[in-house]
Amino acid sequence: MKPSGHDHKHSIAIPMQIKILDNLGSIDRMAWNHLLSDNNPFLKYEFLSALECNHCVNEECGWQPQHIVIYDDNGKLVAASPLYLKYHSYGEFVFDWAWADAYQRNQLAYYPKLVSAIPFTPITGPRLLTAPGVNAEEMGRLLIETTINLAREHNYSSAHWLFPTTSQKNFMQHQGLITRLSCQYHWQNRNYENFDHFLSHFSSRKRKNILKERRQVGAAGVNFRLLNGNEINSEEWQIFYKFYCEIYKRKWGSPSLSLAFFEEISSTLPEQVLLVLAYKDNKCIGAALNLRSDNILYGRHWGCSEQLPGLHFETCYYQGLEYCIKNGLERFEPGAQGEHKIARGFLPTKTWSAHWIAEPQFRQAIEQFTRNEAIEIEKMMLQLENHSPFRQQ
Repeated sequence: MKPSGHDHKHSIAIPMQIKILDNLGSIDRMAWNHLLSDNNPFLKYEFLSALECNHCVNEECGWQPQHIVIYDDNGKLVAASPLYLKYHSYGEFVFDWAWADAYQRNQLAYYPKLVSAIPFTPITGPRLLTAPGVNAEEMGRLLIETTINLAREHNYSSAHWLFPTTSQKNFMQHQGLITRLSCQYHWQNRNYENFDHFLSHFSSRKRKNILKERRQVGAAGVNFRLLNGNEINSEEWQIFYKFYCEIYKRKWGSPSLSLAFFEEISSTLPEQVLLVLAYKDNKCIGAALNLRSDNILYGRHWGCSEQLPGLHFETCYYQGLEYCIKNGLERFEPGAQGEHKIARGFLPTKTWSAHWIAEPQFRQAIEQFTRNEAIEIEKMMLQLENHSPFRQQ
């Protein structure tokens, strides 16, 4: 399996220079983005750099950048991996607290560890980035080897690649990494002409439920504005950020992302930021932030000032679904967890992670744990499919 989405027909010699970077400031933006094949906003230089420049990731907050970059003999960037030294497991969405507890009970240190992921973002995407025309498998092996060598050199407990693509998961498995199965709920566009056409594929009862939810929001006098990044003004970002902070504090404690971060990506990724704003009596009462690639819409954060029936579903799901259908997007990934999404057309979908564990005994135990866990998740996903809202063909 290819470690990236490019068509790799040619090979190059093994590059001569590998660097570990504690920030992206020394990397050329276009050179980094040249490694991306699907316009995934979360892997773009603009997004990762904004996290660093606005102090959302650093040693103090437990996400210390350790990005791997590889150059060829001519000094050209040909491969990279976003990587962080982690001092805790917050903001990862692949839960290994039990592993950390087991280490502690055995008087061993689980932290720090290395994590290749997008901070605070449970979004699938490549973790082994390679330029077009290079040997992706060769570079993938080198990136994994460099990560493991870095962990060994500093006596870190482990290295983890979170939410890789299925093809990269398979590649990592072939390299001897432990793979772990998880489940999210994603929507697939089956060439729907409009929202009514989408609902026409539902069972009668499930279709009526959604129509009822949408009517409730409309009857409450709520209307919506969908804005791209360059259409969002400072006041609208402040409103969104207030909602974001309130829900974040209610669920997870201190908010991880800053207002300046959101404003920066709004400016640097204007066509990939989509903010849904809900208004009642000319006052904004709810907001949902999405980002998009060429083919996928990603739901990320939401909040509101009024708890109206159906407002969450309309703001976070139905407005996004209509946007996907109108703009021909193939998929909508609304974030982690939430079985309530199934009734709204988001079906159980496998997601993955890959893991290297330094301690041999723990490696064996964790490998057995992930095998047993996968069996249970497979069973759960089969059961959840019975709750699909779509009519049986």
